[in-house]
Amino acid sequence: MKILAFDSSSKALSVAVVADGILLGEVTLNLKKNHSTTLMTSIDFLMAQVGLEAKELDRIAVAQGPGSYTGLRLSATVGKTLAFSLNKELVGLSSLLAIANRVQDKNAYVLPIIDARRGNAYAALYKNGQQIIADQHCNFSEFLADLSEKVSSFEQIIFTGETDNFVEAIQNAGFSEEQIISDSLEKLPSAYEIAKIAEKLAPENVHAFVPNYLKKVEAEEKWLESHEKAENTPDDYVQRV
Repeated sequence: MKILAFDSSSKALSVAVVADGILLGEVTLNLKKNHSTTLMTSIDFLMAQVGLEAKELDRIAVAQGPGSYTGLRLSATVGKTLAFSLNKELVGLSSLLAIANRVQDKNAYVLPIIDARRGNAYAALYKNGQQIIADQHCNFSEFLADLSEKVSSFEQIIFTGETDNFVEAIQNAGFSEEQIISDSLEKLPSAYEIAKIAEKLAPENVHAFVPNYLKKVEAEEKWLESHEKAENTPDDYVQRV
């Protein structure tokens, strides 16, 4: 099976082409750059380098979220467009699972992180590819405090992903620096990992495919908050629109 996989859900962009489980090529950009300007050019470049035409692909695999709203919309749009126009299968999977899957220690609990700013994160807990704590948007310090109810041995937890802004919180929670993966290559999202997981999953309905945001955009939250307040005001109140 020939798979084109890509992930634009976080700061890093990753694109890979895999054939029957063998990595033919992978491109990773770890830059603060708009992925909309680099995703398609990276796909075109990689396909040309590995000598494949789009019609030869069997499946498109996409990091479905959580993560950056713009990045998730981009991946979903490109993935759906390619799958529909080429009549190929489409598979989506957790961005956090793809990060966690890079850790090779099968006995460890893996806690992947995507920075959601202001002390918040997208986080989950996995062990050997199995989800222990579901993907969620959270206050990361509170998430760490709740870990004690789920995991008895904290020494077995490995932190990976966008950990830079959470090192202090992790250490304050009682974890050691050695439990945080520091090598930038090891903790970056990998489209190769996405392709390996996606090969075992059932294809999705292309038209019904949507990103897994886990959190409303800030503008929508503010609108809902003001809308709810308006609904709870007395009947004789006239709202200016």
